[in-house]
Amino acid sequence: MDGMTTDTGTRARNRAAVEASLREVGSRHLAEHGAAALSLRAVARDMGRTPSSLYRYVRDRDDLLTMLIVDAYDDLGDAIDTAVGDHPNRRHAFTAFAHALRAWSLGHPSEYALLYGSPVPGYHAPADATGRAGNRPILALARIVAPATAVPAVDGVDRTVQAGAADALAATTREDGVADIGLSPDTLARALVVWNLMLGAITAELFEQLGPITDRPDDVWAGTVDLAAALLFGRD
Repeated sequence: MDGMTTDTGTRARNRAAVEASLREVGSRHLAEHGAAALSLRAVARDMGRTPSSLYRYVRDRDDLLTMLIVDAYDDLGDAIDTAVGDHPNRRHAFTAFAHALRAWSLGHPSEYALLYGSPVPGYHAPADATGRAGNRPILALARIVAPATAVPAVDGVDRTVQAGAADALAATTREDGVADIGLSPDTLARALVVWNLMLGAITAELFEQLGPITDRPDDVWAGTVDLAAALLFGRD
């Protein structure tokens, strides 16, 4: 029995070492060549292995992409959870959330592009594999805003249009994860607007889509976060 236990432990350690190397080399290739050019053969070569020897860990390039996507979502989720902690004030919690989202994105541009950039040609992320990790960032935002009994009024909006948007999202609030948080449809609609606002601002900054419009990006981001907080919480 002791021999069998030792063999099992050795195999587990060897597998963990190969998986760690696969993730490290895969992430490096992602940064150097981009997701569309990611090659399992090239990754295996840099690991000093044959592609066939990796088939017990990943089936193909798409499987490796899925692994890297889940890892990136979880890394972002961990960064957000650490930053938000147990802030008693919702606005302060949201500000911590927003700054953590931007800091992670600027520090991990390749991973951000993989998660929120252009789709990888020929690749379709399997929801059963990526859903849990992929929902972590947006659910973290939902937990911050969910205690609101109603979204704050905004001058100039068409309330009928807003009600239609909320109604379209009503089924989402009954899905696993969202239902547990208790998010109302109208609050979810507002949270998604804020989420898209922040991703748009980060994408524009990260990929220099607006050109050199300012040398004070931190101040521009602070204004974005302040506006987003007003949409979510009003004056509270």
